[in-house]
Amino acid sequence: MLTYQPAEPALSTPSLLVLDFSHFHAAEPARQAFLDQLRRAAHEIGFFYLTGHGIDPALQQQVLAVSRQFFNLPAAAKHGVSMVNSPHFRGYTQIGSELTLGKQDWREQFDLMEEAIALSSIAQDQPWLRLQGPNQWPTALPAMRGIVLTWQESLRKLSQQLLQAFALALGQPATAFDASVAEGAFQHLKLIRYPGREQTRDDQGVGAHKDAG
Repeated sequence: MLTYQPAEPALSTPSLLVLDFSHFHAAEPARQAFLDQLRRAAHEIGFFYLTGHGIDPALQQQVLAVSRQFFNLPAAAKHGVSMVNSPHFRGYTQIGSELTLGKQDWREQFDLMEEAIALSSIAQDQPWLRLQGPNQWPTALPAMRGIVLTWQESLRKLSQQLLQAFALALGQPATAFDASVAEGAFQHLKLIRYPGREQTRDDQGVGAHKDAG
């Protein structure tokens, strides 16, 4: 049985660590130091900031900009790509239309997954394949598709490298989790806006929840 032995005492006041992913590709001892930090951050805190990942900061800014442009579109343009129009659960969800813990979530969002062709027939024992299909894209914002899909692909590549780092941090071979994504990793990206409000019955943007995967 694998047991975790922290290299340093547990954090008395948990705070998010900043990990430089370029050290994962460096020579020893920098690589092992990164893996020790990754194990500590994931085990003792659960979250961390990642720098040195190689994704172009300009692309990050383009995603933020096009997201703002989308949420600033007229309501009719956003509702034209509403999730209710997609059998693959992709598209726009308006403010207050989702409930978490019985309360309205005060956010609007745009969901997308891997861009694919919908399957013409699905076996009864594989209903999850209904998720495969095309994303919806607003005709009023043609640049959105290319920018967001480039961002999603960049994150996919990074995530698979990070998965290898997690395996090594757990004392396993780097390939330990490869089988889980051998047929393609499940991709689900959300663009989310939490608007402010002056009067409210509660302060929920989105309630506490668990995500698939």
